[in-house]
Amino acid sequence: MILIRNLQLLPGESPELLPKKGAKKLRVQPREIREMRIIRRSLDARRGHQIHYTLSAAFSVQGEEDALIARAKSRDVSLYQEQPLPQWKAAPQSGGRPAVVGFGPAGMFAALVLARAGMRPLVIERGQEVSKRQAAVETFRRTGMLDPESNVQFGEGGAGTFSDGKLNTGTHDGRIPFVLQTFYEHGAPEAVLFDAKPHIGTDVLTGVVKSIREEILSLGGEIRFETRLERLCLDGNTLTALEVTGPGGDYSVPCRRAILAVGHSARDTFENLYAQAVPMERKAFSMGARIEHLQREVSFAQYGKTMDLLPPADYSLSVHLPGGASAYTFCMCPGGYVFAAASEAGGVCTNGMSYSGRSGTNANAALLVTLHPEDFPGEGPLAGMFWQREIERKAYLYAASAGPYAAPAQLVGDFLAGRPSTGPGRILPTYLPGVCWGDLHQVLPEKITTVLAEALPALDRKLQGFADPQAVLTGPETRSSSPVRILRGADCRSVSVVGLYPCGEGAGYAGGITSAAVDGIRCAEAVLNFT
Repeated sequence: MILIRNLQLLPGESPELLPKKGAKKLRVQPREIREMRIIRRSLDARRGHQIHYTLSAAFSVQGEEDALIARAKSRDVSLYQEQPLPQWKAAPQSGGRPAVVGFGPAGMFAALVLARAGMRPLVIERGQEVSKRQAAVETFRRTGMLDPESNVQFGEGGAGTFSDGKLNTGTHDGRIPFVLQTFYEHGAPEAVLFDAKPHIGTDVLTGVVKSIREEILSLGGEIRFETRLERLCLDGNTLTALEVTGPGGDYSVPCRRAILAVGHSARDTFENLYAQAVPMERKAFSMGARIEHLQREVSFAQYGKTMDLLPPADYSLSVHLPGGASAYTFCMCPGGYVFAAASEAGGVCTNGMSYSGRSGTNANAALLVTLHPEDFPGEGPLAGMFWQREIERKAYLYAASAGPYAAPAQLVGDFLAGRPSTGPGRILPTYLPGVCWGDLHQVLPEKITTVLAEALPALDRKLQGFADPQAVLTGPETRSSSPVRILRGADCRSVSVVGLYPCGEGAGYAGGITSAAVDGIRCAEAVLNFT
């Protein structure tokens, strides 16, 4: 096939025009195009440019490909070379079946690779399988009754299941095409294979997660839900077993190799590992609040009058302030909802999600301040984690008058003016179980509020309306990433525990669904290579 880059489609134009556009670049007749596959698609909405999609597509064309490429005399035309997806050879069983602790993106892809290599992995997941987990999450949103073991953070699919299902990543790794292909094969839309900013949506992602689980089971893997890791059993510095708590009580799982993919909210696990002297360190992370605007206003600011011909607009903003601090938006959810993301009793935290259609009235994003280890109060590698917990508990108490797990909310105009809010303007908050209008300065540390107050006007200069006085801030957003890194070497093995492989976002080696999945694959490969 022949790859043609820099093909353009205007908003509203059909992809069926691509063969004609490709034929023009190849200097052939459209009827000579036999097959087409979109390889890459991105939306160019830069100011001063006509908004358009830029695409790369591979074409099967009548005639000898090298001659056609030479005749085209274009840098945009070349031979298409498809990269083969990785395969894993069957591994020997001498070390016994490996364990995977956690079944979020990292643990899921680690288990999938091990299963495809014939290793029959045992997965330990503290939360419930995804359909039961959905019910627990909806109950929490309706009633404020939290299940601390199965919620937005814990359960099959991990925290990413209740998000927008964003698959774009700033990392560059040869395993990414395998991740995207796997999601597609298990029910994600085909667009995840070529969109520059692929997403699945929570409603679709839950089915994808279930399908991947079923493949792992079909290959001899085993998954024990509602089972929590309590501690490692060691012979000297060598892993021999995992002590867990399941529906039937406490028991031991013999294990010589375990991939630890527990996610960024497994605070009790971090504490237990620290008590066992597993080496870890504090790492930079971010906290702040969710900000909500009307989606139609965001789309108009980004696209102007072409907005009705395009999907709901997103944005990604950042600012470095004169004093050295920085703030940025993260996990932007077009047409989405601010979600209750608590996993501990007596603590409130927020996240964002959207469904595949992104059809909600509001847009939301995390508005975060970068925090460095020297900013953390307290001592030790878990200081950032304890800081998160302190803020979440303060938020719970502050908003308790509005009901259990209500979240503090404030209008941007009031936040900048330093006065409490008493109710919404034209933008209604989407957080459930509900919000308590007030003053986020009473919940978030001054280290964060000072930076946000300086950053909001600066970000408004990048996206008109971002600091709209009636935009809604709901907080706190504390779980953007892990404040802890569990130390490992270049071989993905713990620097002190033989047989332990710290993995994914919770261990401090990923940030988002795709990068976590890639790290899960990387750790599974390390297990296979060590076998």
